[in-house]
Amino acid sequence: MWSRTDKLDLKTRCIVTVVCLLAKGITDNSLKYHIENAKKHGVSKVEMVEIITHAAFYVGWPNAWAVFPLVREAYAEDKPAYEPMFGLGEPNDGFAQYFDGQSYLNPLNKDGVFFANVTFEPGCRNHWHVHQAKEGGGQILLVTDGEGYYQEWGKPARKLHPGDVVYIAPGIKHWHGASKDEWFAHLSLEVPGIDCHNEWLEPVKEEEYQALQ
Repeated sequence: MWSRTDKLDLKTRCIVTVVCLLAKGITDNSLKYHIENAKKHGVSKVEMVEIITHAAFYVGWPNAWAVFPLVREAYAEDKPAYEPMFGLGEPNDGFAQYFDGQSYLNPLNKDGVFFANVTFEPGCRNHWHVHQAKEGGGQILLVTDGEGYYQEWGKPARKLHPGDVVYIAPGIKHWHGASKDEWFAHLSLEVPGIDCHNEWLEPVKEEEYQALQ
């Protein structure tokens, strides 16, 4: 039956098998094997929990509760694709239009001086931009993880590694982001000032970015 993938794909067969064993109250190593097999064929932990929860309303909650420990064990090693020192945070959807690639934002402090951890997937970088302010302002980057770049307009790009510090004065056109094949994360500290805001400009040209690699 497992070889009849033209009739039913392996992921679906795994789900059916887990539900059948769950319904019969079988919670030994055979069910553990099939949960692990389902994981191998693309069933995520979130999907597996939802499958068991759904089935519980039809086969009984006692059966379902007996299965959850097996799920926890099977997915115990699941971790985010990348976990920076100060946490990945959430997808940076509010600024996605100013980034090429996927970035994540994890605010760490909002009182007094705002600072946050910003994480870039490989190949992700923000657009050219300027930190504007009537007085004070600017930004400080503290690199914590991975490998990336910082570049000011008219100057060569600077490769960044953990421990590097970048001070960005207000009025300076620049961009920063990950290298092509490495994740990259930095703390971003907003220097206090008056009427501070970002002026977002054009994307970094693809050919210029690729030339850095």
